[in-house]
Amino acid sequence: MSAKTYEVRTYGCQMNVHDSERLSGLLEDAGYVPAPKGADGADVVVFNTCAVRENADNRLYGNLGQLAPKKAARPGMQIAVGGCLAQKDRDTIVKKAPWVDVVFGTHNIGKLPVLLERARVQEEAQVEIAESLEAFPSTLPTRRESAYAAWVSISVGCNNTCTFCIVPALRGKEKDRRPGDILAEIEALVAEGVSEITLLGQNVNAYGSDIGDREAFSKLLRACGKIEGLERVRFTSPHPRDFTDDVIAAMAETPNVMPQLHMPLQSGSDTVLKAMRRSYRQERFLGIIEKVRAAMPDAAISTDIIVGFPGETEEDFEQTLHTVRESRFAQAFTFQYSKRPGTPAAEMEGQIPKEVVQARYERLVALQEEISWEENKKQVGRTLEVMVAEGEGRKDDATRRLSGRAPDNRLVHFTRPEEPVRPGDMVTVEITYAAPHHLLAEGPVQAVRRTRAGDAWEKRNAAPADKPAGVMLGLPTIGAPAPAPAPAAGCGCD
Repeated sequence: MSAKTYEVRTYGCQMNVHDSERLSGLLEDAGYVPAPKGADGADVVVFNTCAVRENADNRLYGNLGQLAPKKAARPGMQIAVGGCLAQKDRDTIVKKAPWVDVVFGTHNIGKLPVLLERARVQEEAQVEIAESLEAFPSTLPTRRESAYAAWVSISVGCNNTCTFCIVPALRGKEKDRRPGDILAEIEALVAEGVSEITLLGQNVNAYGSDIGDREAFSKLLRACGKIEGLERVRFTSPHPRDFTDDVIAAMAETPNVMPQLHMPLQSGSDTVLKAMRRSYRQERFLGIIEKVRAAMPDAAISTDIIVGFPGETEEDFEQTLHTVRESRFAQAFTFQYSKRPGTPAAEMEGQIPKEVVQARYERLVALQEEISWEENKKQVGRTLEVMVAEGEGRKDDATRRLSGRAPDNRLVHFTRPEEPVRPGDMVTVEITYAAPHHLLAEGPVQAVRRTRAGDAWEKRNAAPADKPAGVMLGLPTIGAPAPAPAPAAGCGCD
């Protein structure tokens, strides 16, 4: 009898992507195998949902509706819904889509295999939503999507009360992992061949508030610098309120912490920031950017911006444009404000007409596009070591190029070298051309450095042909900027 197949469909931020790696690991631990690419359906389909956008529930129920006839024609097929929307809607999901077998929340993803089996035996839907974290996700089995780069969760939940964000209500209060557990996970990943890690948290630089150490995050960055074989360290997403000078110093003084920073702005208007309950103002934000640039002149800084927050005037919006001009972001993930049911902002007076929001949004995108291009042009002539990536360049086959990420996370397309290179290997190239969202290195590759990460990729892909293919997580693109953006900056709520 062949093993049952599964598929995980993920929506939203990096936290959800990382949770889906755990869900895949749990299912494989329970004997399921990934559905082959292109297969018409799987025995178990899991939706890992996001509740951030206004139409999140419409998207979910539309997708569930498309699966209803497939399930009716496939005896034994099961459908599970988890994540933030499941945490929020609970029993509503089964009422609207009675063909769903399992509903689970953000705090109990480890229960998925048990709930699937219980639903099969009892022949009725299982809805189980925990109100607090049952087990830190990093203690669960994992099927990681990459052999050379990995997410490492350092905390879950958030203690902020931003009026536009529903995440704290669904993810709970911040809960930090012990530093020793985090470093042990990183060391284990490096031993497996991983050479780049991204520290992950809903408010990543507030790490330490739960364990009573305000400098815990900078200490963690410095500790990562001592791990032999770990070449690149990144983190997302921080909050300006908690971004302290010791973190900037740790970034600048730790060689494997990359010169890249994602710093969510949300608005440049002090009035709007106050209405958002953001605990900083424009001057404080620009001060952080100035300090980062002083310590790391080559740092690439990206951001999140919300346009059309309730009560935003033309003068408020002009303050956002001013802050964008002053900050010189390499990239901005721009969002039109949409009501999040259950958030204070959804009930605020002064909701902005759609056509006004759209016009402002287009002006902001045009400005940021111009700045991104100007900032990228400054890279022309630089020699960079680029980590070869998998799946980053959609036109690579047609252009006979490969793609990868520079230390500052800019996307680089480069000429395919004579000698074979693998994802995870490093190439040294000279940048010859800049576009708003990528760089080109059209000359010959100057050097190739084969790495343990490339060995790990090769080993994974040299497995027998009958080994199941990896799970396609299907992360939707959010925000405005790049056709092939850097790892998404979360849900715009940091």
